[in-house]
Amino acid sequence: MGDLLLVRHAKATGQAPDAPLTPEGTEAAQRLAEALADSGLTRIVSSPWRRAVDTGRPLARQLGLEVETDERLTERVLSGDDLPDWQTHLRASFADAGLRLPGGESGAAARERVLAALRDARDPGGVSVVVTHGNLLALALGLDFGGWAGLRNPDVWRLDPDGRAARLDLA
Repeated sequence: MGDLLLVRHAKATGQAPDAPLTPEGTEAAQRLAEALADSGLTRIVSSPWRRAVDTGRPLARQLGLEVETDERLTERVLSGDDLPDWQTHLRASFADAGLRLPGGESGAAARERVLAALRDARDPGGVSVVVTHGNLLALALGLDFGGWAGLRNPDVWRLDPDGRAARLDLA
């Protein structure tokens, strides 16, 4: 099976599913497309949320591919309530993968969901790009809270078929 390039979406105007990219995020998505154009990419799979699709769209145009969407790549909902101290709760959820706040999803459930999506996104004959969100990406990679906090918008990681991950520096 082929490698995966896991991409955290470019900078967006907010966290809502329909939040668009900022002008800076739009430029970053274009630079990302240029940087990845010669990577042997054969498939692009994205969260259906606008900021993720809009991050993958310039690459898809450049390569003549479609952006396929997969609901399992949507961002993890930490809580159904608006939490002013959400980072405290997020840190706790990285420490206890089974922690599930009311109306939210545990880290363990979100990790299981994203790993299933990644298995299905692999193209045995090429390299798939998967565009998702920061918390879900961190869970897929097995990062802790500090690793999540260090993610960039966008950020790109290569995940080989054996599960080894390496951050790509595309600057």
